[in-house]
Amino acid sequence: MTTRILIVRTSSLGDLVHMLPAMSDIAAHVPDACIDWIAEESFAEIPSWHPAVHEVIRVAHRRWRKHWWSAQTRRERAALRELLGARRYDVVLDMQALMKSVWLVRQTHGVRHGLDWQSAREPLASLFYDVKHRIEFWQPAIIRQRALAAATFGYEVQGAPDFGLQAFTDHVTVEPAALVMPSASRDDKLWPAEDWQRVFDDLQGRGLALRLLAGNEAERARARELIQGRDQAQVLPRMGLREVAGELARACIMVGLDSGLTHLSAGLGRPTIGIYRASTPVRTPLQGSAYTASLGERGQAPDAQSVCAAIAQALGA
Repeated sequence: MTTRILIVRTSSLGDLVHMLPAMSDIAAHVPDACIDWIAEESFAEIPSWHPAVHEVIRVAHRRWRKHWWSAQTRRERAALRELLGARRYDVVLDMQALMKSVWLVRQTHGVRHGLDWQSAREPLASLFYDVKHRIEFWQPAIIRQRALAAATFGYEVQGAPDFGLQAFTDHVTVEPAALVMPSASRDDKLWPAEDWQRVFDDLQGRGLALRLLAGNEAERARARELIQGRDQAQVLPRMGLREVAGELARACIMVGLDSGLTHLSAGLGRPTIGIYRASTPVRTPLQGSAYTASLGERGQAPDAQSVCAAIAQALGA
């Protein structure tokens, strides 16, 4: 008998990557699980890559909130409400525990599971669940999400996390190139140019080409400035998430600031070095099947020497 499951976790990119191992766990432990997932339209590709996910239901909170009462937004919200209202799930699992996710949960039909008052980031969200689970807050996000899924469906978490991204990594040819993400959504996450130069010297000294990622024109300008005068270095054109995932899978190492793409690299099983400056890696460390290093701490960025040492370890030097 099919168990119909709805996962509610809308954003962000890194958070959705952290969710993927829990989907692998559910598929392994819940017979005939049919998993739908509500995700923000900008990141909806991420859950669609997991073979256990049947359908991704798109929402557009980030776009809607700018024009909440416009005619188009009202039509799209009504269509979503009609779609959710027409379906019945055995389990609706809110893995975000925010009031914006509760807004979605309340439109669903099924037994609603979520975090309890002490576990939720926004405790008021717990009031709207039929079944509440206590999960320790200060632990890595991947462990926390796997634990919540296990508590919901009654199994024990076992083994290393499986991100379900083998479609990108099976039969791929790894190239002598380092993928670099020197940009971030906030300026307080940025790393000094002189430190990047030392890292670039190290990578190119190992015979690796440099390929820099950039999401907008300002990021592209910064990236071009960082590699100015360097041979075997390029700023990649703007790409969709699938194309970026392909680039990550082919790179022999990835070095980046704390960003969703850095976490995606780790999930793809690539050696990955993460540079933390404005956030703590305690709750969101890099985790994957290859070597990862989560360097730095909120208010204390790692130095270039530490990053180069991690690169040496990642590449087995």
